Amino acid sequence: MTVGFDNNKYVELQSEHIQQRIAQFGGKLYLEFGGKLFDDYHASRVLPGFAPDSKLRMLSQLKGQAEVVIAINAADIEKNKIRGDLGITYDVDVLRLMDAFRSQGLYVGSVVITRWAGQTAAANFQRRLEDLGVKVYRHYPIQGYPHNIPLIVSDDGYGQNDYIQTTRPLVVVTAPGPGSGKMAVCLSQIYHEHKRGAKAGYAKFETFPIWNLPLDHPVNLAYEAATADLNDVNMIDPFHLAAYGETTVNYNRDVEVFPVLSAMFEKIMGESPYRSPTDMGVNMAGFCVTDDDAVREAARQEIVRRYFDTLCDRRQGKGTDETVFKLELLMKKADVTPAIRKVVSCARDKAQRTGAPATAIQLPDGRLIRGKTSELMSPAAGVLLNALKVLADIPKKAHLISPNAIHPIQHIKTEHLGAATPRLNVEEVLIALAISATTNPVAGLALERLADLRGCQFHATVILPDADLAELKRLGLQVTCDPLYETNDLYHR
Repeated sequence: MTVGFDNNKYVELQSEHIQQRIAQFGGKLYLEFGGKLFDDYHASRVLPGFAPDSKLRMLSQLKGQAEVVIAINAADIEKNKIRGDLGITYDVDVLRLMDAFRSQGLYVGSVVITRWAGQTAAANFQRRLEDLGVKVYRHYPIQGYPHNIPLIVSDDGYGQNDYIQTTRPLVVVTAPGPGSGKMAVCLSQIYHEHKRGAKAGYAKFETFPIWNLPLDHPVNLAYEAATADLNDVNMIDPFHLAAYGETTVNYNRDVEVFPVLSAMFEKIMGESPYRSPTDMGVNMAGFCVTDDDAVREAARQEIVRRYFDTLCDRRQGKGTDETVFKLELLMKKADVTPAIRKVVSCARDKAQRTGAPATAIQLPDGRLIRGKTSELMSPAAGVLLNALKVLADIPKKAHLISPNAIHPIQHIKTEHLGAATPRLNVEEVLIALAISATTNPVAGLALERLADLRGCQFHATVILPDADLAELKRLGLQVTCDPLYETNDLYHR
């Protein structure tokens, strides 16, 4: 993809803006961090040039001033809520987040369990954290939240929550996913700080929608596509328009809750520091777009990818017709069809000619590489090897992995591990390729080009197994699948 975003400028500009906001509130800021903090692959896809760990880099510049508080909803612990992109539960992701922050030199001060109502699993998780030496606090449900402001902003509301002991001027409140109560944690802390006579403020850091791009800009439409199942809708911020005569973009939940937040600020601080939801944000991404055409094209591709994802989710019983209909409407708004993904027609053409599932990859220079189902490997694994051959200028008929090396692996899979098919999946083929590279220089040349697959488009004519899908995403391929199963079986492994 053509780079359309200046990542270095973003890191510097964002750090400076957050420091200014800390100063605005007298040296203490609770910053609600929305979205993914260090693995924001959505942003890297729609803003080519944006590094997935940009926010973490930015915070690293402030690490002497910052501490992290991780919020998790007790109800999510109780029901073992899973983070869809990683396949791990929210409580496990808290541990992962803590390790990731600490590895970057960021101080993780504590974990707060929100909406605590005596849940057994939440109590067990608290004990587990405390055994690991982690400070844990509890926040409780408040009847009538968020509209019963007299109760919320009182000793019987926020006042009943544990006061989180913090020591740094910037407190980053983050979470494993949505619904964890990050904003409520920030506001509860501001209430407690002001009760203690200390100055503190609140700000929000959400990458999307980008407030200073047009409402119908493909980047903002792609955000709606990514959150279609949450019923988020981008809209003009009416409060900002009324206050400043300036058109900015926000999303429905922030606009709807803003009058409530303003009333809370007035009751806690005497007056609201903000005149609009846009004022609350600190996101500077819109100032770092360097090639609007490149960004628009990347976002259009993302909308179509999300469309295929919703089709597959519906086919697997994980999605709804309503979500599919919303994606179809967003494609119309963005003036795109699935035809913009050239890999789709390429893979389908191969499948039609072979009568079996097929795949296709579009390389950085635009070349299309096909893969088919074979006796030795899955179509996803096959197209990877084909693409690596092209990237390394290796003849098509050259063997990167000897069939004699593949057969023993197939024997172990079917005879000892109970696999339904002897075909090697993506992970197994990559391991076999790495082993072959120790004795076969040609295989080594192919292995060296793996990094060139990052950002390439990929399509399969069937729903890929989870194992293949996970490995392709780790390689950085941007994957879509047709909403079809390889077989007519009722159970699909």
